[in-house]
Amino acid sequence: MFNKVLIANRGEIASRVIRTCKSLGVKTVAVYSEADQEAPFVSEADESYLIGGPKVNESYLNIDAIVNVAKETNSEAVHPGYGLLSENTDFAKRLEDENIVFIGPDSNAINQMGSKLTARQTMEKAGVPIIPGTNDPVESVEDAKQIASDIGYPVMVKASHGGGGIGMEIVQNDTELEKAFESNARRAEQFFGNGTMFIEKVIEDAHHIEIQVLADHYGETVHLFDRECSIQRRHQKVIEEAPSPLLSEETRQEMGEAGVRAAKAINYKNAGTIEFLVDEDQNFYFLEMNTRLQVEHPVTEQITGVDLVEEQLKIAYGEKLSFSQEDLQINGHAIEARIYAEDPKTFFPSPGQITAFNPPVGTNIRHDIGVNSQYKVTPYYDPMVAKLIAFGNSRAETIDHLKDALMDYEVEGIKTNIPFLIDVTQSPAFQKGDTRTSFIQEFMIKQ
Repeated sequence: MFNKVLIANRGEIASRVIRTCKSLGVKTVAVYSEADQEAPFVSEADESYLIGGPKVNESYLNIDAIVNVAKETNSEAVHPGYGLLSENTDFAKRLEDENIVFIGPDSNAINQMGSKLTARQTMEKAGVPIIPGTNDPVESVEDAKQIASDIGYPVMVKASHGGGGIGMEIVQNDTELEKAFESNARRAEQFFGNGTMFIEKVIEDAHHIEIQVLADHYGETVHLFDRECSIQRRHQKVIEEAPSPLLSEETRQEMGEAGVRAAKAINYKNAGTIEFLVDEDQNFYFLEMNTRLQVEHPVTEQITGVDLVEEQLKIAYGEKLSFSQEDLQINGHAIEARIYAEDPKTFFPSPGQITAFNPPVGTNIRHDIGVNSQYKVTPYYDPMVAKLIAFGNSRAETIDHLKDALMDYEVEGIKTNIPFLIDVTQSPAFQKGDTRTSFIQEFMIKQ
């Protein structure tokens, strides 16, 4: 196993990786910005180094600074966490050139899935169902109108290199398309340096369901079942669970097999996630592949007993998977709620000084936390401060554990979305598992 690993991330995921490294006897190196000097992960690591100012481009996106620390500390590998540089081809390639192991897929796999258009083309060739739409760039508004007319409104205008909801918009007619096409192309160019656009048919009343995969360097690829991720605001997930309450066992198996085919199609190595949209008839369509660890990975860990970060480290080190597909099974149910520093009604960020932070305790809950009672939430980063994961023998039992824990959660000094999360757990639609991607919009209208 590696002797020392640098974590090129921050917050709860940095703490999460440090925890597993320590359990394996691996020394850890943290890098941090000026805004994160008092963050818990900085003191949890064996070594910590300031790499820049509070803005992400001054610190957590500064490839030169991170690589320099890795070399100076003799770190053999870098774990990128999620977000930030985790799916950055240049970062992965730079580490490869420096003979530092990137704990994730190689730069070629990241590059193939980094372009949503290339991903669509690749998945279609691999026999994975894709959403009706274009497999080539759409060059103009007029071309976009013709495509929309052919496949029928509503359609989704999407940036090929977009992410996090940036560069994508649902449109219902030609007038909306004219506005959305150029504005989203500009935003994609601004945020990702690439304004290439394409069009997809909107799968209405869809569920967002993803398949977790692991692949080693010896030809073994397995799936660790599915996660339901349909409760989203602004295309960002809020509550996730495993397994999905929608899927039949037959569809679950078909989606798992499709996920494995998708990973093998690009010779994928390490942990990855294939995301699908699933309609009410359980037809599923490839949406995208995330070539990294997901925020919601704990729910998969809880139902399978597999430590995904540990497996990432072992695969990157060159070890074979110690289990096969036949060894994996679903045990119970797990639900994750993301705790955000935000207004529970408007979902606007709520930065500020935390004056009290007392998470609940219990045998059926787990916390992945990035803050403490002295932490100041800044406006520079994603406002998620913690994740609360509940688990039990059944979905109904797990919902009860989650609701009770949320009601016992104490955070003072900032607004959080905890009141919203409590309301969701008590809603009949959620309790029935009717959690389509339109859930929050419909839920807020009823409030």
